Amino acid sequence: MDTELLKTFLEVSRTRHFGRAAEALYLTQSAVSFRIRQLENQLGVNLFTRHRNNIRLTSAGDKLLPYAETLMNTWQAARKEVANAFPAQ
Repeated sequence: MDTELLKTFLEVSRTRHFGRAAEALYLTQSAVSFRIRQLENQLGVNLFTRHRNNIRLTSAGDKLLPYAETLMNTWQAARKEVANAFPAQ
């Protein structure tokens, strides 16, 4: 599981805009689109409906959202715990 793909998914979900997500993640808009396509290909579903100025989560995206949040929170907690347990080796 690539946490960067989930991080990108969460930011697009939050902003509902590929351009604003790209700015927040310090990426190009095409990189954000590519990451979302990669995640969609891995899962075999569309996560967003894309219209000119309107991006919405699909039902699959809605289903993934709480899992992505939990996974990212768990990953961040694990990184913090390990870093605190083994400082600057």
